[in-house]
Amino acid sequence: MTLDLFQKEDQHNNGPVTVLGKTFANDEERRAYFREELRKKLPELKEIEGFPIGDDEDIINLSDPPFYTACPNPWINDFIAEWEEEKKQLEKEGKRVPDFEVTEPYAADVSEGKNNPFYTLHTYHTKVPHPAIMRYLLHYTQPGDVVFDGFAGTGMTGVAASQCENPDADLKNKLNQEYFSVHKQYPIWGKRNAVVSDLAPAATFISANLNSKYQTNLIEKSILDKLEKLNDKYSWMYETKHTNGATGRINFIVWSEVVQCPDCNHEITLWDETADTVNGRMKKEFNCPKCQSLLSKNSITKSWSTNYDNVIEDVVSQINYRPVFVNYTFNRKRLFKNIDDIDLELITKINGLKIEAWVPHYKLPDGYNLSQPIKSNGITHIHHFYTKRNLILISELWSQLNLQEKFVATSILSRNLTKLNRYVLKPRTPHGEVNGPLSGTLYVSSEYVEQNFFDLIKSKIPNFSWDNSGVITSTNPAQSNQIKDNSIDYIFTDPPFGANIMYSELNYIWESWLGVFTDNKPEAIENSSQNKSTLEYQKLMIDCFKDYYRILKPGKWMTVEFSNTSAAVWNGIQTALVNAGFVVANVAALDKKHGGIKSMTYTTAVKQDLVISCYKPSSEFDTKFQQSQHSAMGVWNFVEEHLSHLPIHLVKDNATTAVVERSAKILFDRLIAFYVQRSLPVPIDAGKFQEGLKERFVERDGMYFTQEQVEEYERKKAEVPEFIQMSLFVGSEQDAVYWLRQLLEKQPKTEQDLHPLWMREVAGNMRKGDSLPEMRQILEENFLKDDTGKWYVPDIHNAAQKQQLREKRLLKIFEDYKTEAAKPKGKLKEVRVEALRVGFKQCYQDKDFKTIVTIGDRIPNNLLMEDEVLLQFYDIASAKI
Repeated sequence: MTLDLFQKEDQHNNGPVTVLGKTFANDEERRAYFREELRKKLPELKEIEGFPIGDDEDIINLSDPPFYTACPNPWINDFIAEWEEEKKQLEKEGKRVPDFEVTEPYAADVSEGKNNPFYTLHTYHTKVPHPAIMRYLLHYTQPGDVVFDGFAGTGMTGVAASQCENPDADLKNKLNQEYFSVHKQYPIWGKRNAVVSDLAPAATFISANLNSKYQTNLIEKSILDKLEKLNDKYSWMYETKHTNGATGRINFIVWSEVVQCPDCNHEITLWDETADTVNGRMKKEFNCPKCQSLLSKNSITKSWSTNYDNVIEDVVSQINYRPVFVNYTFNRKRLFKNIDDIDLELITKINGLKIEAWVPHYKLPDGYNLSQPIKSNGITHIHHFYTKRNLILISELWSQLNLQEKFVATSILSRNLTKLNRYVLKPRTPHGEVNGPLSGTLYVSSEYVEQNFFDLIKSKIPNFSWDNSGVITSTNPAQSNQIKDNSIDYIFTDPPFGANIMYSELNYIWESWLGVFTDNKPEAIENSSQNKSTLEYQKLMIDCFKDYYRILKPGKWMTVEFSNTSAAVWNGIQTALVNAGFVVANVAALDKKHGGIKSMTYTTAVKQDLVISCYKPSSEFDTKFQQSQHSAMGVWNFVEEHLSHLPIHLVKDNATTAVVERSAKILFDRLIAFYVQRSLPVPIDAGKFQEGLKERFVERDGMYFTQEQVEEYERKKAEVPEFIQMSLFVGSEQDAVYWLRQLLEKQPKTEQDLHPLWMREVAGNMRKGDSLPEMRQILEENFLKDDTGKWYVPDIHNAAQKQQLREKRLLKIFEDYKTEAAKPKGKLKEVRVEALRVGFKQCYQDKDFKTIVTIGDRIPNNLLMEDEVLLQFYDIASAKI
């Protein structure tokens, strides 16, 4: 299949065009030139991992080079070089600051709905609203900076970068006020240059249109002209008879699955027997209308029929469905009626027609999502997702559309136009309602909706124009960017969330129409059909983040928006970031219920979207650290550098709130991760580390600051004096120790005082397989008791001694684990995670990587995957042996 996507598109773009130093008479000439250049480069580009699957001509015709290519974009570095030169002119004009530096992560509350026009223009599995991204761009970048997103999806990062130049007036005012409340000045508005890429051709196709010059008035006129001609030819397909015999116009038809009674083999239309339209629900049980057997969906037999498919010229077996009722318009009123004989005759007539235009008839490959319609419904090929009526119309219209018009059509191709479109009964609705496809699946329900094709297309034509041109779009995996080292000023990215969404499978319908498919080998997801476990997902994410680290300039920032309820997946992401070289500076949770961001203290208890802020250490720090990495000064150089990248003061609900990253616990975890990622021995234990923190830095409210920072903290806290202590979900022994410390720092307590609190907050919350000592043992190992029997927090010197003794005991426990794990098929069903942490650290220091891997393979998988420290050591050790 060859797609002519640009026919008639350039009739309104006839002026001279200059791109990458070359001037063309118009866009058509520019496109033709760069398409030929792309053709020459394809042999070399095909060597890049993740090159999409498709014919050369389909890839070339889908591309709009050099701005968008349906394969790796070979002109990205040329654009970046040009943008770097443009920065000089922007500085001369006073639109840029020469030595722009961001020392703190963006940590303010964010509340942003999904009802802005760009967000709703086109469906996709996941998106971040562009106004939310703009907040980060205004904080981390200035006009002319180069922004990158390697998991771009529909290109919202590119939209945000462009909209920083000419935002909506209301949005600009809102963001101005937010920025001023924090910085006491307004942000620097102006376009940021963006490079966006994604593995999926479906995603980059949508992105290329959102990040282009889109003149809706011209697109609308062109599409409506084509629809008018189609309507003249096919309007009879959507006619039905009103009760008086007059003609009405079909809005949609509901089809219901046909099943068989297992007792008498009587065929039953499910809707007729299970739809309770009075109460707005589907009955779970019903009686066979012939033999009166009590049936349920689990006991019935599916009804299959075998028919000849003239598209693939073969016999297919599929689940039977029957039309049950129609929603139609007569005299401007929407009405319902049961299907009658005339409607059935119409469907028979349509099914007998031959499809004249090209339709995609690719066979569905096996997959986690793709196997479902094959097994459940007999949908084996792409065209089976459509009724014959809608397939005839979309195929004929598709053959006439240019690229930007196809953007409109694709918004319905994999959802509302297909049999995935569900009909659902609901209370207080006369019949029910069209409910759209079930997100993240290819599920065909027992009742699907066939909607009016003409209405659907018209409803998806944008109602506004936009100009986001200049964004560069590429189709390639995030771990295979062709961008030069140290080229990017800022990264905002929204990566795949483990096993949440199978992008390549869900995109298969879209990409069948486009003729270019995702190569899912480098796809960073968990997928049993692709043999990708959580560990495989983590390894793929490490490769992606390593490439991000390579292309990001030293001292610059990356923001990762992440959504997954699995602690294992969250730890995989955090481990991948650290192993790539990034240093995490802030982890916040997007509170969708309340619409804000709040600090999280127990980051493995993932209940909401996370916003992770991390940075690539500066070149100056790298030089300084290399000179001191084998001494204690290396530790404190890192801590000082890291503190300089953390938020100093946060306000939540008109109160000062704790910055968890400034706690001793998290600072030590970051230190370990930093050293381990660089294959260096950790030169200090937790006790000595806390002692050194007290000596070198200033502690306030359980947080550590430099002298300059604490002055700012105290000044800002004085303005907002109420203080919200760090909340803590206790899920591990380390958390339990930290929880006890919070209590005892306020006031010494007896065991009797602590016990009821312990039972409520700690007992029962531990992860499966993690052995938590009794409260008394934890108290004895970490705290001191006075003459009255009250436990209190020891001073620095005593705390260090306690820590040393505790680590000796934990190492003895770890030796027992080593012995048990060395036995053939030895399994450690329950372990003390703190002993593993100390033991893994010691093995790492001794370069005994084999023991780390051996024990890691013997403990419960959830403990390994849900503990960031264990996972960090295990991952490094695995790479060493």
